Amino acid sequence: MTFQRIIASLLALTIAGLAGAFYMNWKTTTQLRTLKAFVESYVFAEAVVACEKAQSSTPFNWNAAKNAYVVGLHSVKLDKKTIVASYTLFADGVFCDYDPVKKKADIGSNFLERE
Repeated sequence: MTFQRIIASLLALTIAGLAGAFYMNWKTTTQLRTLKAFVESYVFAEAVVACEKAQSSTPFNWNAAKNAYVVGLHSVKLDKKTIVASYTLFADGVFCDYDPVKKKADIGSNFLERE
């Protein structure tokens, strides 16, 4: 009888631990989504202006575009200390990657031309 009580209490403790872990994961994910949305809205206006001013053979015109999409904020971790962030916009077949740290825009007409 004692063995059954120990197993039942361990099972209940495991279920409570898993429920707590899932709750914390959900809470953290929600906060990260909110932070990402805030950063993207903060960077959006700067990205549009920088992309429209960037010198390229293919012009990038966000306001007059028939098909314009925000691809979003991306980051690539090069090593333990370096993270490269970019904000990507797409307008009428032209991609523009904006670096919010360097405040520089790079334009490419397709994915293969971008670095």
